[in-house]
Amino acid sequence: MSLSTQDYIDIQMLYARYNHAIDAGKAEAWAATFTPDGDFKATGNPDCHGTAQLAAFAQGFAGNMQGKARHWTNNLVIEPSPEGAKGSCYLILYRVVGAGTPPAALATGIYRDVLTKAADGWKFASRTAAIDA
Repeated sequence: MSLSTQDYIDIQMLYARYNHAIDAGKAEAWAATFTPDGDFKATGNPDCHGTAQLAAFAQGFAGNMQGKARHWTNNLVIEPSPEGAKGSCYLILYRVVGAGTPPAALATGIYRDVLTKAADGWKFASRTAAIDA
């Protein structure tokens, strides 16, 4: 499969919607960045499969972080694949404490993704967050 310029833009927007949704505590919107049978794996967390488990994970994350998380991703690489596309990017997870206190980096790692183009746009079919030790 080849990717158009619009595909690259749409995939970049997917990555941004993912980060904004989880940081804002919008569990259903975060789960909607995945296919209905999508998978999410992150070092130190239980694997999630399907919309209900994904939304539950995001809800738990929001409760733990109390709206004070910022996912920062960069160095995005997108490549065509038989499934649609593969992507990877670096991740830094910050905790935003409050005025006068600088954000604290909680974790760094790399996302490795399998993406598919659904009727309503690009989605994560699987996403693995390999957190650095």
